[in-house]
Formats: sequence, C-alpha cells, structure tokens
Amino acid sequence: MTQGAPDIPAFAHAIGEAAALAGCTGARAENIKRLSGGASKESWAFDLVAPDGAVTPMVLRRQPAEMRFSFTGVESLAAEAALLRAAAAGGVPVPQVFFELPEGSSAGEGYAMARIAGETVGSRILKSPELAEARKGLAYQCGEVLARIHAVPVDDLNGLPSSMPDAELAALEARHRATGQDRPVFDFAFRWLAENLPQQAPRTLVHGDFRNGNLMIGADGIRAVLDWELAHVGSPVSDLGWLCVTSWRFQCPENPVGGFGSREDLLSGYYAAGGAPVDLAHLHAWEVFQTLFWGVMCAEVGTTFMGGVRSVEGGMIARRASETEFDLLRLLLPDHEAWNAG
Repeated sequence: MTQGAPDIPAFAHAIGEAAALAGCTGARAENIKRLSGGASKESWAFDLVAPDGAVTPMVLRRQPAEMRFSFTGVESLAAEAALLRAAAAGGVPVPQVFFELPEGSSAGEGYAMARIAGETVGSRILKSPELAEARKGLAYQCGEVLARIHAVPVDDLNGLPSSMPDAELAALEARHRATGQDRPVFDFAFRWLAENLPQQAPRTLVHGDFRNGNLMIGADGIRAVLDWELAHVGSPVSDLGWLCVTSWRFQCPENPVGGFGSREDLLSGYYAAGGAPVDLAHLHAWEVFQTLFWGVMCAEVGTTFMGGVRSVEGGMIARRASETEFDLLRLLLPDHEAWNAG
C-alpha cells in the first residue's frame, strides 16, 4: 500500500483481519473512503459488516507504515487509542475504540473507532438552526467535559509528553525568532507573559486542542471530543484559555467561549463537574499565551509560504498572524482609548 492511494481490496482485508483478532470474525470492511484533513495521519470512513449483515459505521485512524509522526504530541496511535479508552472511562464523550491494527499490519498503525453523526465545522455550529437549542448550553457543557478530561488519571498512560509553562513559553519564543519576522506586538506579549504566566499549577491531562471545530455537535450538544493527538500533561487552565481564543469564535467575538457562550457559563460547568477553582487572572494569562501561540503558528505558515511553498490555505492562514496581533492588543490593553475612538 502507498500513503496516498492504498490498494483498497488489500486495505479492506487488513481491516477485516484486525477486526477478527478483536472478536469480529467474518466481518468485512466496505464503503471505504478517505476523509479530508490529516497531514501526518489519515482518517478513513468505512462500514464494518458482520456475517449477519449488521452494519457498524466506523473510522480508521491510521499512520501509514511508510510515514513517521511529524509533530510533537501523543507518541503513537496505540497510545492515542489507550488515551481515548481512559477518557471514556472517565465520562468524557469520545468515539468508542473498537479495535487496533496489529503490529506489522500492511495497513500501518492505527485503530478503528465509532463514526459519530454530527457537525464539526465551527461556523456551521454557530449558525445552524438545528443547533440553536444546543448552543444555549454549549459553554456550560464544555466546562463539564473539560473538568472530566482534567480528572482522567495519567499515571497509567504511556506516550504522553509533559510540559511546564516556562518551557512552553521559551519554546514558543524560539519558534517565533526562527520565523525571522519582526512583530513588536508578539515581542510585547512575550515580555508580558514572562512576568504573568502562572508557573505553579496542578498537573493534569490536557487535551491540547479543545475548541470549536474539534467537537462533534448534535441537537443534544457535545457528542464527541475529537483530535487528541496534542494531548499532554500540563496546566488544565491552558485548555480553558485555548477554547476562548478569538479565532475560534468564527465571527462571533461577543461570545468568548467558542463563539457560543460566556466564560461564566464555561466555569460554572467546570466547577459543577468537579473542576478545580480557576484564578481569573490565570485564565486571562493563558488566553494571552494561546492567542500568541496561534499567532506564531500563523507566522510560521507565512514563512513557509514566502519560502515558495504556496497554497491558498497557506496564504489565508499566514495573514491571520496580523489578526492575532490585534487580538493580543485588545487582551493586553483592554482600556486603551483607541478602542473607543470614533
């Protein structure tokens, strides 16, 4: 098999073999289709058809045998599958993991999970009439889910990186310097964070990318938390701050939590589900950090774009570095007279 175009019959056979090892003897994979996205890993939708004709919609998340991971995060898909199982045991809504590809499988490394119906596109979540009722309680529900994530025991989870706030800040500044771009607002934010980012905090499981766009939403609210590859052990407030970044509000900046709710509702849900008390100054600092983090990522895309690797998506993301500069100024200078100028 190749990364871009696997031999579908052979691919289906490999999935069937993995299912048989998990107790689904005689089941076959049908209607295999690659899903969009995934630069370093792939997602494939398929139907697992049992010998009696029962159909279970699934998604195979796989690392092709000829590829290696290209990011820092959960070290393997086996570790990611174990993490999903642990999260499910802790009451976190995640897709059920059915089976894993065995070692040496021609399909590579990966696992099969339930395919859940719902909406993941952030702008649609904020505008769909069918989700109007769900939106009313979504910030509160996000708080509940994050509290459950942060309560998942990490001692028995292998393959999770760990980070401290000062190390995260230093690594982010090194990435910024490597872009070669002069961005005084970023420099200002780094100096502010050096003095204000809290260093002493509980160490918990952190999702790492919990935001509008990585949640499967239905009329009943959050059906699943997706995209766990950036999970790590760190400060739980960093997850809350990332969810509040302006870019994830999708043209609804008046609602700081994902474009659909308030920080008050978010924290109410967080506390109701057992989340530790959150210092609002710490939440603000992490919101600044995460806004800067996204800005540096956009600037890195810009450096790549200007280096000759051109794409429409790359150009669109690159220009958002300037948007984050504006967002940072609003966060760091909230009372400046310029915001009220005619």
